[in-house]
Amino acid sequence: MTLLQIMSDTDAAEVKLRTDDDAVIAAELGKRGIIFERWPLLEITGATPTADIEAEYAARIAELNADGRYKFIDVARIHPDADDPEWPAKAAGARGKFLDEHRHAEDEVRFFAAGQGCFYLHLGEEVLATVCTAGDLVSVPAGTLHWFDMGTEPEFVAVRFFEEEDGWIGDFTGDKISGGFPTLDELLTS
Repeated sequence: MTLLQIMSDTDAAEVKLRTDDDAVIAAELGKRGIIFERWPLLEITGATPTADIEAEYAARIAELNADGRYKFIDVARIHPDADDPEWPAKAAGARGKFLDEHRHAEDEVRFFAAGQGCFYLHLGEEVLATVCTAGDLVSVPAGTLHWFDMGTEPEFVAVRFFEEEDGWIGDFTGDKISGGFPTLDELLTS
């Protein structure tokens, strides 16, 4: 379920808005300079080959990158593997990489072809928890304070757009604000 929950940055219990209405989500994010779109949903799973995903979404990707701004476009994926005894540690490690507040030198643009993840956008006196699911595209402007939670059982396939090869590297603020907000799992069960 795609979801937007807007909270005070000093008190996560102070929920100003909670909605799963795509039009309201797009409007609220748009007022704050965040692009949110829904792309047609295709049959994509964690096992779908990258080339097939790129081919299926080629027209949308080309439209988004019409100005040639994004030099590096790839597909990131994480999928549970019950046969791998190291999976829980790998999942925890992947999840932990971006749970703390950070920013990027370029826009963070993601299209979720499958699965889900949550961008927490720290904008002034608000934190916007933006749960993205299959079909959602989000573009977070460069310099925006945020963190990302993929949940305790991470599973997603996302097309990522970068201007520079190292555009995904975060500049961490050292602020532990993320610890005071509901996790992706908690947002989905509340």
